[in-house]
Amino acid sequence: MTELLCKLFVKNRDKTNDPTVRRAYGTLVSVVGIIMNILLAAGKYAVGFIFGVISIQADAVNNLSDAGSQLISLISFKIAAKPADREHPFGHARIEYVASMIVSFLVLVVGSQLLSESVNKIINPSATVFSWISVGVLGVSVIIKLWLAFFNRRVAKKIDSAVMRATSADSLSDAIATFAVLVATVIYKFTGFDLDGYMGVIVAVLILVAGAKILNETKNSILGGAPSEETVKTIESVVAEYPEALGIHDLVVHSYGAGRNIASLHVEVDGAVDIFSTHDTVDMIEKRLRDEFGIDATIHMDPIVTNDPQVTEWRQRVADIAAEVEPTLKIHDFRMVPGSTHTNLIFDVSAGFEVKMSDGEIRSRISEAVMRERANHFCVITVDRE
Repeated sequence: MTELLCKLFVKNRDKTNDPTVRRAYGTLVSVVGIIMNILLAAGKYAVGFIFGVISIQADAVNNLSDAGSQLISLISFKIAAKPADREHPFGHARIEYVASMIVSFLVLVVGSQLLSESVNKIINPSATVFSWISVGVLGVSVIIKLWLAFFNRRVAKKIDSAVMRATSADSLSDAIATFAVLVATVIYKFTGFDLDGYMGVIVAVLILVAGAKILNETKNSILGGAPSEETVKTIESVVAEYPEALGIHDLVVHSYGAGRNIASLHVEVDGAVDIFSTHDTVDMIEKRLRDEFGIDATIHMDPIVTNDPQVTEWRQRVADIAAEVEPTLKIHDFRMVPGSTHTNLIFDVSAGFEVKMSDGEIRSRISEAVMRERANHFCVITVDRE
């Protein structure tokens, strides 16, 4: 069903980095979600009102809020497809993060209201009327919500959409919540135990948890999270295809929404090679990253000495010492400056955030280890936190 809908309503559906295609996907998923949620809300509210089942009525209100969330998604995709302008030179794709945050707030509001109503039902119980119609409506709702969750997640993965991931998580929590209400209804039929209010509380908690997760994921996107492992590996693999590139470090990736990544990185090159030839290689790497992967990269060339045995020997020795201090430490930009009284070893050390040693401790431990081997070799170290 998912592939059929995409095939019918999305032209050039494989060009997922194209803003027009992304907008078509967003419009399709949002319209389908709005229609389905309005139908579910109408059916559930009617059944819940007629038979006095608070949890079904609350679930209906939740579906209505989901329709509102899909409407926000629809608007966000329309805005995200706008081209860059003077005020927004990197485009408008990040509007999806804002929309995702709005969706999370709506989910939290609905969950809070449902929790209040459910607690009130427990404190002040009222009679619940069983109906197989209720069971049928709830069963259909679970199936539709599971399909909507799958539909949103499938398309979210295809176009890398934060707001669709949020909607998918919301739909999945709704399916679980509705199933809980269905179980309570069947239990009431066969045992006489009215768990309506208690199931309402469970539903509310599930909705609140889903809203909190969506909010947290969106917060990370807005604050600026680490690039995905796939993006990092893509950049490293492209650079590694060129023998002239001897090493890569200081990689920084900024995401301005799906299909809009800007990267900067340093590539070590042989300082003895003609600079025009090296620059041509760097241009080729930048072009491939842009054309093949949609990554606008700016590469800084770091020339290093490769034909001096003494420099090569000390570069490797310092790398080994850094690894002995902490296995994850790596060195780059190594230079050796000899003098009449001492020799300076100048280099950078890359340290991940998981390394608990302070920058000062890293510098002192490496320097002390080097001086134990050669007392007149001084280290000038810059620590880079990845």
